Amino acid sequence: MSEARASVTRIAVLGDGQLGSLAAIALKRAAPRADVVIIGLPPDPAAWCDRIGGALPFGNRLHDRLGISEANIVARASGSHRLITRYIGWGEQTGDGRPPEGMAAYGAAVDATLKTAFARGWGGGPRTDASSAVPGSLGEVLALAGRFCPPDEEAHSPLAELDYAMRWNVPAFHTLLVEAAQKLGIRHAVAENCEPQLEDSGLVEAMLLPGGERIEADLYVDCSGSGARLWSRMPGARQIDWSNRLPIRQIFVPPPNQPIIALEDRVTLLPFGWIWQAAGRDGLQPIFATAGNLEAAQAAQVLQTQSLDIVPLAPGRAEEPWRGNVVALGDAAARFEPLGPLNLDLAQRQLDLLIELLPGKVIDPLERAEFNRRAGLMADRACDTLDAHYLSASGRGAFPGVEPSATLATALDQFERRGRLPFWEEAPLLGQEFNSLLVALGFERGAGALGRAADPQQAQAAAQAFERKARAALDYAPPYADWLRSAG
Repeated sequence: MSEARASVTRIAVLGDGQLGSLAAIALKRAAPRADVVIIGLPPDPAAWCDRIGGALPFGNRLHDRLGISEANIVARASGSHRLITRYIGWGEQTGDGRPPEGMAAYGAAVDATLKTAFARGWGGGPRTDASSAVPGSLGEVLALAGRFCPPDEEAHSPLAELDYAMRWNVPAFHTLLVEAAQKLGIRHAVAENCEPQLEDSGLVEAMLLPGGERIEADLYVDCSGSGARLWSRMPGARQIDWSNRLPIRQIFVPPPNQPIIALEDRVTLLPFGWIWQAAGRDGLQPIFATAGNLEAAQAAQVLQTQSLDIVPLAPGRAEEPWRGNVVALGDAAARFEPLGPLNLDLAQRQLDLLIELLPGKVIDPLERAEFNRRAGLMADRACDTLDAHYLSASGRGAFPGVEPSATLATALDQFERRGRLPFWEEAPLLGQEFNSLLVALGFERGAGALGRAADPQQAQAAAQAFERKARAALDYAPPYADWLRSAG
């Protein structure tokens, strides 16, 4: 019988934004006897994992596992919920001049095999403001009615199968994380800069801070932002260029507008970029992204603001985010546009993977290799998800020359010809969610064999069952603004 190896005893996290703080909490919970220290560095304006307050359903569940309650996020960090994302102008343009619209929802409530006449005709397709298309998911039904509350634990709750994303105020959420870190005994050191001290083997022996402070660790986690201030110094660290796949090069971020309570966010395609409008209790946050060199004055006119941050973007990812005893997470591992909260979602997924493969005091090369394989797949599938936007009917016109990966090209071909999606390992969205996204973007879904052989009576029964679910959900859920007031 083999002996247990020595556990990791010291962990250092570079970056004290919301990602670095969350990573430190997760690592401390996974290795409670380890000494965990956060090294606070000057914030990176291009670190979208620290600038954007929002999580997909996976992040909600990760927070719950780490003891960061949804109720606290709502009450103390201006938390709110998103049931759908409304895509405007991405599909085939209609003859009446109105931009096409589509709604993408979350969760696996709709069986992906249900490609019946009901499933093809019941909502979900491109629509205009004058369209009579009916909603294609419970999330859309509730969002359009402005009614929602988080599902309770009752097995037969009308909202039991509903999944959702969340938003929050970043500084307030960061305060929650700092409090949680302090309760766990996580140390915090602040430095304007730091330098790695490397061993001959290529491992980091210590981080040297101004004033002579020396922080030694078995494992270093780089959450320092797009510059990857530690990972980039590791021998053999190489980047994979995504510039031929992701066209965005400039991102403009104005201050938030007036607060708005809404269960949807909106992503509108323009001839020269897109605008993502994230609703929030502390303000509606627009983000404007373009492929070219747009003048600040032009962007300010589009956004109707006098003040904005301009953030350049060079998209790409780390070839191996785990080098030696350094793991890059978030923007240090992958740089791409903040179209929805995929940035933080990818970081959370890779953090969860690191916890799953948490090494001992001596790192096994097999653990490192498996992390790099799966973390690389996670990043590539996030890139494919973004690419799908730029390959939509109108997306191609606004962003010509985008090259899909072979994986995405196969998926789009299968979706349009056969109405199915191949399995993607480590994808950010469930198959049903990606199906919903493609339909919202205006991709034409083909009719699979099951859909062609559908029984009309079965389709009618499915439609009636959905109507009953929708009515029950609307009767059960209160007006969302009322629920928010009662919850904090």
